[in-house]
Amino acid sequence: MSPQSVLAALTTGLRSGAIEVVDLTSPLSSSTPVIQLPSEFGQTAVFELEEISRYDNRGPAWYWNNFRSGEHTGTHFDAPNHWVTGKDLTDVASVPAGRLIAPAAVLDFSAEAEADPDFLVEVEHVKAWEAENGPLPEGGWLLVRTGWDARSYAQEPFLNSDASGPHTPGLSPECARWVAEESPVIGLGVETVGTDAGQAPSFDPAFPCHSYLMGSDKYGLTQLQNLSALPPTGAVIVAGPLPIVTGSGAPARVLALVERS
Repeated sequence: MSPQSVLAALTTGLRSGAIEVVDLTSPLSSSTPVIQLPSEFGQTAVFELEEISRYDNRGPAWYWNNFRSGEHTGTHFDAPNHWVTGKDLTDVASVPAGRLIAPAAVLDFSAEAEADPDFLVEVEHVKAWEAENGPLPEGGWLLVRTGWDARSYAQEPFLNSDASGPHTPGLSPECARWVAEESPVIGLGVETVGTDAGQAPSFDPAFPCHSYLMGSDKYGLTQLQNLSALPPTGAVIVAGPLPIVTGSGAPARVLALVERS
């Protein structure tokens, strides 16, 4: 089959519904939850719109806005230079376009996270998934479903913090190292506010997903939604971050293509 006929088959599948487009993106608004760091550190901005004109004397025929946002607000893409371990590596504008479209493995730990918000994925969990579903996709994404997207309607339930800090699921330090250094995937996608678990500041190393993934020239996708609509294998992820020159990441529209019978 020629490249042209492959693309024709894709567009036919999209039109017919044989290929479903699943939106994995959390809409951006002023109520979108943002990560909260200890007060001694700089904080990311919540999303804000500033109206320029709305069919009025500032612009009689058009409506538009300025917006202000942190790079890592809402559904967003982490580039390698986001973390000190990747400070000499790629910025978000330099991520090869070919890496923005890739297959996905979806690992479902929603039951475990419901029972224990501090649940950590271990290497043996991934190995058990591989034994049932086959190897992780070469050059693809490892997506961790925890059901946390159901909490994204507000800051408090999403961060799930108490006096000891946030309590959200994630990867253990050893699993983060394995994904970054030994697995064939290009990055990790999660439903939580960041790729690391809520208690990751106390891990060794602190924030191991950021430390290992960014240092290995891999990527992160965070605050994903609707992973429940994806099969364990077979989905294709289309990630579209803003190409901010020198940026450490960017809000992204993230879609999944899923073949339906």
